[in-house]
Amino acid sequence: MATRHRLESVGERDGASTGIFNLSDNRLLPPLAALRAFEAVGRLSGIRRAAKELDIDHAVVSRHIRSLETWVGTPLVIRNGSANQLTNDGEAYYQEIYSALTIIATATGKLMRASNEMSLSLWCIPGFAFLWLADRLGDFITSNPEISVDFRPADQSPDFRAKEVHGDIRYLREWEVADVSRLAHRFEFARPEVFPVASPACAAQLPPIATAADLLKCPLLHEENDLEWVHWLQAQGVEVEGRIPGSRLWHAHLTLNAARQGYGIALANRMLLGDDLEAGRLVPIRLHEGAFRPVAFGAYTFLAREDRWSAPVIVRFRQWLQRTVAADQPKHR
Repeated sequence: MATRHRLESVGERDGASTGIFNLSDNRLLPPLAALRAFEAVGRLSGIRRAAKELDIDHAVVSRHIRSLETWVGTPLVIRNGSANQLTNDGEAYYQEIYSALTIIATATGKLMRASNEMSLSLWCIPGFAFLWLADRLGDFITSNPEISVDFRPADQSPDFRAKEVHGDIRYLREWEVADVSRLAHRFEFARPEVFPVASPACAAQLPPIATAADLLKCPLLHEENDLEWVHWLQAQGVEVEGRIPGSRLWHAHLTLNAARQGYGIALANRMLLGDDLEAGRLVPIRLHEGAFRPVAFGAYTFLAREDRWSAPVIVRFRQWLQRTVAADQPKHR
């Protein structure tokens, strides 16, 4: 305690010259929300990417940055159209803020983990959660009775700094990988082929499919947007102009359910289809002659916080996930 008091008195006397500052001076402690927004902008190189990770509106992130610049009295971000690069002062400040927030998060994580070593908090993209993982997670729970599992289907990946979430499963498409938090380690455990499917009744009513472009004349089903169909058609040599019409169902399980009911053609992979093909609830849509080019533009990926990557529960779950996917491969073929 004597040392701490001595440092504080030095900081009060000549903190600016020694680099030691008085933590009771509120002017030196900007709001945490503004610091987190600035750190995310610096790390992800963009306000919109930071907003997506923090799960707030990009206008809120912009306000946080402006308030922080007012607080410190110097510009931190170069605003140049859609690019958001840091100024020289901003880059130097970012390095310090990143280190400080990492130290805080790591120290807090250690305390929280000390009494929670044998628990697994797991988030998962809803479609995969309902159509694949939910039917198999019981095996992991039964095989590891000492581990307490908290399983949550979630649309968005968690903020690994702010929330006590150990692991997350996402379907990362090639155009989404750049948005993954740099604070998370990744393990790609499956990259299945994607192909169009429909109910037998719907397929019977389709016009002849001579080329992939003919699918644009058919009722197509989308999840969140039409990007999957755009990229799949591009892989077939078809360039798409404008938006592709069709219903949006937002989640894989809802999209496939609409396909089973005959409302249109959905893109799917065998990990999501279960026994739909064998039972005849869905059928692959094929060319009248020849075959579509194989397409796999995304991978199912397990993500976990850096400081938890080697934790026994994380290692055990990754190994179980790898074994379970491997055991499914003969059925998928």
